[in-house]
Amino acid sequence: MALNFDKIAIKGNEFLKDLAKELGYPEDTNKAGRVLKAILHALRNQLTVEESVQLMAQFPLFLKAVYVENWSLRKQDNKPRNMTEFIHEIKKINKQTAQHDFKTDDDVDHAIAVVFMSLRKYVSLGELEDIKAVLPKDLKLIVNNVLMI
Repeated sequence: MALNFDKIAIKGNEFLKDLAKELGYPEDTNKAGRVLKAILHALRNQLTVEESVQLMAQFPLFLKAVYVENWSLRKQDNKPRNMTEFIHEIKKINKQTAQHDFKTDDDVDHAIAVVFMSLRKYVSLGELEDIKAVLPKDLKLIVNNVLMI
């Protein structure tokens, strides 16, 4: 089977357009991409390598590329322990792109919910349950909302 990068790019761009629309800025797919990257990287920092690999196995190639960008397998000792710290982590990652896409913590909270809902298209309920098991208590609420759909 040959790789068709044009087809992968088309699917990735469609995903970003849909995500941008759901996030509330349908004309700004660049911002949607930065938000997606910040949230995926913050989530990745929460998970074990094994759990990350299991999650990534369900992603299409375009999401895998975003997930693994600049990934270091060194253990992170100061993982966020609650929603406030998780939001801070997302903002910190987002600022590395020289952008400030989140004006308030509510903006981040909304974006987390939208991104998790968008990932639900690709991630099984069983995998979401596995992820939920390793997240801090108040982050589990987001996954619970996705599981109810």
